[in-house]
Formats: sequence, C-alpha cells, structure tokens
Amino acid sequence: MRWTPGNTSPNVEDRRGGSALKLGVGGSVVMLVLSLLFGRNLMPDDVAVGEQKPHQSSPEEDKMVQFVSFVLDDSQNVWRDKVRGYRDAKLVLFTDSTQSGCGVGESAMGPFYCPLDEKVYVDLGFYNELARRFGAPGDFAQAYVIAHEIGHHVQHLMGLDTRMRQRARARPSEANELSIAHELQADCLAGVWGHSTQNRGLLEAGDVEEGLGAASAVGDDRIQKKATGRVNPETWTHGSAAQRAEWFRRGLNGGRVEDCDTSSGSAY
Repeated sequence: MRWTPGNTSPNVEDRRGGSALKLGVGGSVVMLVLSLLFGRNLMPDDVAVGEQKPHQSSPEEDKMVQFVSFVLDDSQNVWRDKVRGYRDAKLVLFTDSTQSGCGVGESAMGPFYCPLDEKVYVDLGFYNELARRFGAPGDFAQAYVIAHEIGHHVQHLMGLDTRMRQRARARPSEANELSIAHELQADCLAGVWGHSTQNRGLLEAGDVEEGLGAASAVGDDRIQKKATGRVNPETWTHGSAAQRAEWFRRGLNGGRVEDCDTSSGSAY
C-alpha cells in the first residue's frame, strides 16, 4: 500500500505500557460482549486501570504506529464526506489489557470497537498473530483490521448498532444471526474505504488479495477449526471465512454504503 510515514494521528491515544486489572480472558470477553449487547458498561466497579509504565518502542513498532495513524486518518477522511455529522473515533493502542467504556479489553480478544466511548482498541501485537497464526500478512491486511473497526463506528453514528441491540434483546434466539449481519456489514464498509484507496491509486499489486485474505482468516469457521479442530455454525458471531471475504469484496467493488445492506438475511 502506498503511504508516507509521518506523525502520529491526534486521534491516537497511546496507552502502551499500562494495564487494567484482569478478570481472566474468559470473564473479560463475557463482560465485554454483554456490555456491547446492552449498550452499557457491565464491568464490576472494582476493576481498575493499572499503573502506566514507560513503553520502549522499537523502530519497527514506531513505523507501525505511523501506519495505523495513516489508515485511521485516511478512513475517517473518507467517511467524513459520506456521513453527515461524522465525528472522529479515537484509536487506543495498548499492551496486554486496558480499560474501555465497555469494560476491560485484553489482547487475546483481538481489536474491538466500543460504542460507549467511540474508541477502537488495538494491541499492535495482533498483527503478528494475523500474519503468523492466521496466515494473513501484508500492510493492506493490517489496514483492513482498522477499517473494519471504523466500519463499526460508522454503524454507531448511523444508529445501526442501537437497532441491532434492540432487536437482539427482543428476540434472543436471533442474537447470533444479528451479530453476524452486523459484522459482515462492517466488513463491507471496510471495503467501501478500500474502494476509495483503489480510486486514489494507493493500492499496489497484491493488496486486494491481502485484504481478502485477512477477512477470510478471521472467519468464525477458520478460528474454530484452529482452536478446537471442529466447526460449529450455531455459535458463530462474525460469519464464515467465505462470508467475510464476500462482503469485504462487495464494498471494495461497489464503493457505496447501499451495497452493504445485510438485513435481507434477518437483521435490522
């Protein structure tokens, strides 16, 4: 991907070196998911943020921070022109764990967006996981991750996340299906930004394949297969590898928000 290293975005909040007291990955995941579902922080009051320690950043990591800043700013510039009244999301860089408006976030959860504080949370170590564990290397694969989370911010500003939560509370049996539709829409919105980068000549040979590879790599079926050796579609929350790649491709090819309507499957 063509980009020029530069300064850190003013919308990046660097918490690397700090940590939050942990509930354990399982407990944190459950509390975070419930907080997102009910639209309020359900984390116990006694979970506190740990002491911030100086973070020793390598030149490679410094360049990654600059790249993340570029993707964040570029994607939000695109959405500022597409969404009336758009307000910027913040991106929080952390290591190990941190407190969010939705509860404690831990590295093992992967990147996530919290609508309660309108912030994206990323541990840069996830990119090593994406390349080595999930087999999705490349800078546009990394860009896809940020663009997907900004897609959730766009959904939030458009009120789509609120409608999804209301529907899930009214019909709990549809909660997983609604979650999948919501996540696939964020993949498509990431593709809408990708379409813009294509038009502006920012993509290089192989970048589209990197993005599609990243979308496929984090499909529920791929993750379940790696973790347990089995696949259980009834427990999916994000969609299969094929679904995620397909919806990312739709946004990439069409470049229009209206191409990202996943509601025909059920949702909101």
